[in-house]
Amino acid sequence: MASSSSCRAWHCLLALFLLSSSAYGQLSPSFYAKTCPTLELIVRSTVTKAVLVERRMGASLLRLHFHDCFVQGCDGSILLDDKGSFVGEKTALPNVNSVRGFEVIDEIKKNVELVCPGVVSCADIIALAARDGVVLLGGPSWPVPLGQRDSTTASLNAANSDIPTPDYKLDQLIAAFNKHQLSPRDMTALSGAHTIGYSQCLNFRDHIYNGTNIDPAFATLRKRTCPAQAPNGDTNLAPFDVQTPLVFDIAYYSNLVTKRGLLNSDQELFNGGSQDALVSQYATNPALFPSDFVTAIIKMSKLSPPPGTPTQIRRNCRVVNS
Repeated sequence: MASSSSCRAWHCLLALFLLSSSAYGQLSPSFYAKTCPTLELIVRSTVTKAVLVERRMGASLLRLHFHDCFVQGCDGSILLDDKGSFVGEKTALPNVNSVRGFEVIDEIKKNVELVCPGVVSCADIIALAARDGVVLLGGPSWPVPLGQRDSTTASLNAANSDIPTPDYKLDQLIAAFNKHQLSPRDMTALSGAHTIGYSQCLNFRDHIYNGTNIDPAFATLRKRTCPAQAPNGDTNLAPFDVQTPLVFDIAYYSNLVTKRGLLNSDQELFNGGSQDALVSQYATNPALFPSDFVTAIIKMSKLSPPPGTPTQIRRNCRVVNS
């Protein structure tokens, strides 16, 4: 009788362990409700401070989230510095001298560690910072799926191959997003992140000088600060949306309809292809784009590292715990 009772107790403990293990893998906006209840307040206040100093930072933090999630899932791998024989993702072509906001993430992490040491992942901090950056620029809010962990690895090759480039055609864009279980509609909505922020001349030079699907007056405007001969002016910036470059609105899609997309990959969304009708809807319906964007970015935020990937909660977002 005692043996049977002990066995039943063992089974209960095992069931509880499996349940808790399973629960840990479940992403939820309330993941840190008990372990770090002030997390979102800390992130929001730190991001607000950064955006007040430089409004463009809101767009940079959103881009950081994209570039993180498109390589190994949303795992904070983009934050890892090259160190010794370890090679991270910061020198990948889509990232080098381009992706920014690392110091803001460092500051958030420092502030979070003071209150909740060893609890919150750098990956989750990026996701929350991206959301708050969008909100501060007039965009929608959304419940961020939390509970991602930080990879102890990074992939320079995947960063070079998986992050869409400015010269992508529509079929390449659709394939790149489909690789991450994101639909063409998700892709078109997420591309609307370019309603805020800036890009370097080297990214749009070919489009403004050689593109065939571009408004001539717009091309002339952009040529003023982007010389034809590289590397002259390579790092000169131009806004994705010339009207409201730091306001999260639908102007990006209105620009596409009038052939004023800054990158070739932008204008590909409205170029006689499968996404033309959706772009037109976004350009005329102020409620539809934010709604679809929220749906798509929540979906993207749930991308996790492949099963078996070594993970941890990094104490310093730039290096793996020793």
